[in-house]
Amino acid sequence: MDYEKLLEKAKKEMPQVALEKERFEIPKIKGHLQGNKTILSNFVQIAGIFGRKPEQMLKFVLKEIAAPGEMKKSGSVMIGAKVPANKINEKIRKFAYEFVLCHECGKPDTKIIKEGGVTFIRCMACGSKKAIKQI
Repeated sequence: MDYEKLLEKAKKEMPQVALEKERFEIPKIKGHLQGNKTILSNFVQIAGIFGRKPEQMLKFVLKEIAAPGEMKKSGSVMIGAKVPANKINEKIRKFAYEFVLCHECGKPDTKIIKEGGVTFIRCMACGSKKAIKQI
């Protein structure tokens, strides 16, 4: 078989998800200041879009901004410091690049899996697997 025929055969056998070209938008945080605290209202929704547990994302963001915080029963997040939205958005973007987006194809269709004592990010679109640090 020549190269062109092999290429066509490979394209036909690829999952449809891998062929889609739409760009993934990282959502912006919504929140407000309340005294010396920052209240985030759509944090859980962003974690849902990423397909990650809100607790994992919150742990990462709080560590990155070096501030205390907690998830409320209402689904909002309270950070015990005044933090500008652009700083929180920057940390959410960093979380997405490290723990959500595929390092090979850039798609958000990934899962975090553990094999042995190592944590990996596995892409459901292209099949790549990369070791990542613990959240």
